[in-house]
Amino acid sequence: MIGSSGAGKSVFAARLAERTGLPLIHLDAIYWKPGWVATPKDEWTRIVDDLLARDAWVMDGNYAGTLDRRLAACDTAIFLDFPRVVCLWRAVKRRIIHHGRSRPDMAPDNDERLTWEFARWIWTYPRERRPGVLAKLDTLRPDQRAVLLRSGADAERFLRTLPPDGA
Repeated sequence: MIGSSGAGKSVFAARLAERTGLPLIHLDAIYWKPGWVATPKDEWTRIVDDLLARDAWVMDGNYAGTLDRRLAACDTAIFLDFPRVVCLWRAVKRRIIHHGRSRPDMAPDNDERLTWEFARWIWTYPRERRPGVLAKLDTLRPDQRAVLLRSGADAERFLRTLPPDGA
């Protein structure tokens, strides 16, 4: 699961995992140590490789440094390609809802925050990051599929197409 911050990757991934019965992996909860301390790059690569070696999973997060590895290991890549205004609004709303505490999909002691730098990252995502993601999705193998969801309605329709709990 990839997409701009605020697109709803974590929420959608949790719903997808519940629907399919697959284990859920929130990369943000693993990458960010308490106090917003980042995992060192070499350690992060090993962690991601270990996660990818599992039989099956639903994984959400951006992390461009491991995107190629994750795409190579998946059978389906879901890109939440939502408008920047939606993503920015959701990030603001998330900041308000989780003010002074960590989100459920984050490590403890990482209180929700919204900086100007983060808001700019969301706003520029369509121009600066989206083209690269689309290019990578175009190179998936024939046995893989890319799913682009451009709205909440698209996401709901996609979930309804899946058999419940991996049936």
